[in-house]
Amino acid sequence: MKTLLIHSTKHLTIAITYACLGIVAAALAFGVWFLNARPDLSIWHTTRLEHQFRLNSEVTDFSGYQALEAKLFEEVESKIYHHTQGIAQPLNRYLRGSFAAPDNWPMDWNRSYEWANPDAEFGVLLLHGMSDSPYALSHFAEHFKGRAHLLGLRLPGHGTIPSALVELKWQEMARAVELATEHLKRQLGDKPLYVVGFSTGAALALNHELERLAHNSKLSYRGMIFVSPAIGLSPVAAGAKWQDRLGRLLGLEKLSWNSIQTEYDPFKYNSFAVNAGDVVYQLAERNQELMQTLSPERFAELADILTFQSVADATVSTQAVVTDLYGRLPSKQHQLVLFDINRQPLSLALVVSDPLTALLPSLSLERPNVDLTLVQNGHASQGAAHRLDEVEAKRYRPQQAVIEKALGLTWPAGVYSLSHVAMPYPASDSLYGMAFVKGSHRVQIGAAATRGERGVLGVSASEVLRQKWNPFFPYLLDRVDQFIDARQQTATARED
Repeated sequence: MKTLLIHSTKHLTIAITYACLGIVAAALAFGVWFLNARPDLSIWHTTRLEHQFRLNSEVTDFSGYQALEAKLFEEVESKIYHHTQGIAQPLNRYLRGSFAAPDNWPMDWNRSYEWANPDAEFGVLLLHGMSDSPYALSHFAEHFKGRAHLLGLRLPGHGTIPSALVELKWQEMARAVELATEHLKRQLGDKPLYVVGFSTGAALALNHELERLAHNSKLSYRGMIFVSPAIGLSPVAAGAKWQDRLGRLLGLEKLSWNSIQTEYDPFKYNSFAVNAGDVVYQLAERNQELMQTLSPERFAELADILTFQSVADATVSTQAVVTDLYGRLPSKQHQLVLFDINRQPLSLALVVSDPLTALLPSLSLERPNVDLTLVQNGHASQGAAHRLDEVEAKRYRPQQAVIEKALGLTWPAGVYSLSHVAMPYPASDSLYGMAFVKGSHRVQIGAAATRGERGVLGVSASEVLRQKWNPFFPYLLDRVDQFIDARQQTATARED
């Protein structure tokens, strides 16, 4: 009887094992089929650019970087634009004369640029995010144009074609940041340098300084301004590289892409390579490693940081910004500005999970250990009329009373939150803003109001509905000015 039981158990174990293997194989096969059933790849997904900046490129300074960049765009012209003429796609950025063609704008924001100013008080380095271009921080550039020496860097892999992200390494972007930083420092002499980084650009700016701390080198920036910084990502990003490797193994190029979409945006890739997400994940992990290993004394040398972050962010982790960055920063003049969701009753009625609830334990509003501002729906003052859509800034600082300030700004109708991509753009932005300019021969993504059935368009409904501009951008710029002015005044006082 015992022998029979052992024999039966053995067969049952084998059967379960084979069943599990079959389920895994079937799930894998279905996943491969599903991913490979997406739209066909175009030449901007499959073309390899030879003049892409790489770690082994013979480039030693920013001038060399720009010279290589010029050759890169000549290559894009010959390999892409010369082969797209005659295509009937009025919303294709790779077709000259289309509504999405970058040359419809007075300046080609896909390239690096430098706006020199001999009377500048300081310099500003602008670093855009993953899949973006220098256009992402164009409003910061315009804001500082008369006051600062500006350099907007086009990060390697960007501003050209989406395939440039398939083989990109984060170290290549970090090296480009180093070249641009050293160039600005030489141009500025003794004048201070500030950096504004959006998303991946913020992570690169942080990495630049952390690496210098780790190598006992002098820091580069007087202050750092981060917008939706990529401090932490979803754990799913860690496994993204396996999809890419499986695609290479099976010879299925589509598996190298998380999304394959119509390229209707003149200054941002709509298609997103799997490797791009993995690159940001690796960069964030490197920064975490450095922050964990640096001594408290060395870490305390880091320049002050001002961060703007939406509590609702589907791209990067707001929790990581609060705990993994600001939870580690020593007590200095670091500032964090969080934009809450719209808490009008009609907006809250459809909210499934309140993103602020999970953050509150880490924020410790009763006894904050950081200079924290929450931009929220205001509360009516006694005897005063108040609109539910009006917002105020509540500033919590260690051992100080809470300061509440009405901003004179309101939530736009129909907007329930900000988003990762909305933060650096005002409502007036001609591409992502709300104003529809009649008769303009340019795509106006923020003003789009397309309606129809699901699955028809080459872009998801969730992407169309994603908030593209920041109704509180004037307050953001005001805080940036205060941040820089305070550091400029401190430096002047020290010199006196």
